[in-house]
Amino acid sequence: MSVFLLSFLSALVITMLLIRYQRLHSWSSADSDLLAVQKFHHAPVPRIGGLGILLAVIPAMLWPLFENVSVGGFGFMLVLVALPAFGFGFMEDVTKRVGVSVRLLATALSAALAGWLLGAWLPSLQIFGIDALMAAYPWLAIAVTCFAVAGVANAFNIIDGYNGLSGMVGVIILGGVAYVAFQLHDFEIMIAAFAMMGAILGFLVLNYPRGLIFLGDGGAYLIGFWVAELSVMLTARHPEVSKWFPLLLCCYPIFETLFTIYRRIVIRKTNPGMPDAAHLHQMIYKRVVRWAVGSNESVDMVIRNSLTAPYLWVLTAMAVIPAVLFWNDAWVLRGFALLFAVSYVLLYRRLVQFKAPKWMRVSGGR
Repeated sequence: MSVFLLSFLSALVITMLLIRYQRLHSWSSADSDLLAVQKFHHAPVPRIGGLGILLAVIPAMLWPLFENVSVGGFGFMLVLVALPAFGFGFMEDVTKRVGVSVRLLATALSAALAGWLLGAWLPSLQIFGIDALMAAYPWLAIAVTCFAVAGVANAFNIIDGYNGLSGMVGVIILGGVAYVAFQLHDFEIMIAAFAMMGAILGFLVLNYPRGLIFLGDGGAYLIGFWVAELSVMLTARHPEVSKWFPLLLCCYPIFETLFTIYRRIVIRKTNPGMPDAAHLHQMIYKRVVRWAVGSNESVDMVIRNSLTAPYLWVLTAMAVIPAVLFWNDAWVLRGFALLFAVSYVLLYRRLVQFKAPKWMRVSGGR
């Protein structure tokens, strides 16, 4: 609990300072491109909230050094290997010149460092045929791990479209990681999960609902990398944990990414790296909450923005809850993963057809 409180308070104070003195850094840190296809805010906002999260996690992860050298050493190494993933995302936040391929390679480097220094390699995937190949060719296990970690980190960046969305999704998923780690008495992973949860929540105080600061690519990649690495280490350290546990745990951001690639290549026949405004969270905004508060005044635009994220929090919980309940049963986890994928596609289709379910509809206005 002390680690959680330390990271929460540190993130809150640092984020407040970043906002208070934004005039000193807004020339490089502000998200000023208000006309881009994926932008839904009405004024330039600092997009370096990830810096506050990183600076809050560092003391929280080092604090256990005073009580347990092993736990503190683990925390130090985890922060160290996360720096490439965060650093190149943060460079994009301040320069707007770091492409997604470079960020993915940097995150893969972080995954490789974590595998080397912390033993965070995926031993198998519990998929017939692939497991035998991974066992026969160790380099394949390394490649799969780096690809999976980089993919999850990028997925968190993809869903980072509205106030509180990516951050709270991270909190919900890390809560599932912490619970299973507690069940397995793996206190290193549990403490690392709580440290990041506290830092994210401290940031969210000022990000949700008013959107005074954004997570940015650095923050999104940091959270995604943290989630992915703790999940990999949980399965690597404890064979009883199904390899489908982290997949179902992160099912929303992962499936959002896969569906986006399918939508852009197969349906739109465009480059999968080209941005668009057709993600699920954007469809919810345009087809559900946009009409709840009809005014175009800035305050109402912020309200509409913040009404979007809770729908995706619920969707995330629908995957996290069964993952936590059946973390050691691969077949049940496979079934819930399939159910989630079908539910996602059906929901997306209804939104595209302007047939949003009644339970999603909200009323508002001032």
